[in-house]
Amino acid sequence: MNPEVDVYFTEGCGRCPLGNTPECKVNKWQAELEQLRKIVLECDLTEELKWGVPCYTFQKVNTVLIAAFNEYCAISFFKGALLHDSDGILMKPGENTQSARLIRFTNVRDIIENKAILKAYIYEAIEVEKAGLKVTFKKPTEFIIPEEFQQKLNESSALKTAFEALTPGRQRAYLLHFSQPKQTKTREARVEKCIPQILDGKGFNE
Repeated sequence: MNPEVDVYFTEGCGRCPLGNTPECKVNKWQAELEQLRKIVLECDLTEELKWGVPCYTFQKVNTVLIAAFNEYCAISFFKGALLHDSDGILMKPGENTQSARLIRFTNVRDIIENKAILKAYIYEAIEVEKAGLKVTFKKPTEFIIPEEFQQKLNESSALKTAFEALTPGRQRAYLLHFSQPKQTKTREARVEKCIPQILDGKGFNE
């Protein structure tokens, strides 16, 4: 066990004002998280604290993490898309997620009853890393470019050049961000707000 990770179970991830308060969601799922932690550690992964949550690595490669959410806690697999999921229990964290998959829990009993299955998934995730397997991501060109952003690209050659110079990952992040809102006005606002970052050669979260 890693003493730094112990803090997560008592104070939370520290990324919101509710950290280290009774309202912190970690408190709601503490027993479940402790059980998941025990199971993962039995699989000989290295425990670290990343992004404020327990992360488990194999030969320094991020493999599994556990975290609390408002309605559930979960164990997440970084390359879950490559797992066979013979029990059909893996879920996408988001509609456009390409690599990660998670398993949700709302009580300790289900975790204990599925211990053997969880270990099988963890060991398969380790084998994925041993084999050096990679997730094949969609190319940015395979994502739909929102009309609102395409119009800006057509109007500005500088913006078009700057966007095309970004890494594929940064391009994907922008296109997903622009596409999410249902209302045109909201999409336009997102595009306008991000144009300076794109021109500066920065990614969405930089």
